Amino acid sequence: MHTELQDQKQELLPIGLQSFPTRLAAGLIVAILCLLSGTTRIRASNDHSSPNPGFVTEFAASAEDVLQALQEVLHDQTIHGTQVFDRESTLTGAIMVQSTPLFAPWKGEGKVFYKIRTDAIAPRHFQESADRGTIAVRYVVTRVSPERTRLRIDAIFVERAHRAVHLSDGTVESSEYKVLQGHLQAIQFAAQEAAIVQRRRESVDLARQTFIREREDGAALLVAAQSSVQDLKQRVNSLRHEVERRVKAPGASLKAAPFGSAANVANLPAYTEVVIVIVTPHWYGVEIPSGLRGWLPLDQLELLP
Repeated sequence: MHTELQDQKQELLPIGLQSFPTRLAAGLIVAILCLLSGTTRIRASNDHSSPNPGFVTEFAASAEDVLQALQEVLHDQTIHGTQVFDRESTLTGAIMVQSTPLFAPWKGEGKVFYKIRTDAIAPRHFQESADRGTIAVRYVVTRVSPERTRLRIDAIFVERAHRAVHLSDGTVESSEYKVLQGHLQAIQFAAQEAAIVQRRRESVDLARQTFIREREDGAALLVAAQSSVQDLKQRVNSLRHEVERRVKAPGASLKAAPFGSAANVANLPAYTEVVIVIVTPHWYGVEIPSGLRGWLPLDQLELLP
């Protein structure tokens, strides 16, 4: 290789015509050719120095909801955003694993999850991918606050034979994110629907309890009213006994004044009920059912039965 580069150098710049600047330029060309003649292979993914920083986003969601959505993505058996044959729009056969040596150990915050697809043939959207190998996707979920969660997604393809690592151009990460986002939105929507149903159920229960309480209150008021009516009837009867009398047998004469010699106003048959209007030591001023008023001696009246 060194001889070939020297020959190329001689062909480009004959030594006899070289000036110092020309010789310097030739040296730079030779150095570049030497660098290009070597083969560079990445042995492992380095999280701090990788030219691909991965896909990072934050969700307005709890870590529990994001983890639930992620579990659905981890078990969907698909590497989204890539394919191995043009006639196949998705790459299936992926599995969830607890760890993989294809990524350097994660030393940052958060929970880490992996999904891999083995025996993939030169998958799309991995830089300069060739040969057979394994696609590995890493997900890192970090709680930012009770209602915000950060998600990082990294995807690589590692050749089986040469162990060369090919970084994703971002399509796999963004596609995995969109699928996870769809699952998360479905989870949040279901939670909102459940909350609405729960509120409706609570409203119905509250209305039922209010109705029962109002019915009980109404029953109590009715009992109280009935009791009051009974008390009122008893009071009326008591007052009636106090102010009403009836004429003793065989009857009596209603006088125009409280004197035995006073003129007769009417003759009252026995048991005629009268209402006492005026009370004196020996006479009652009374009103008979017809509305006529007069006087009767106390001894000619008796209490109502």
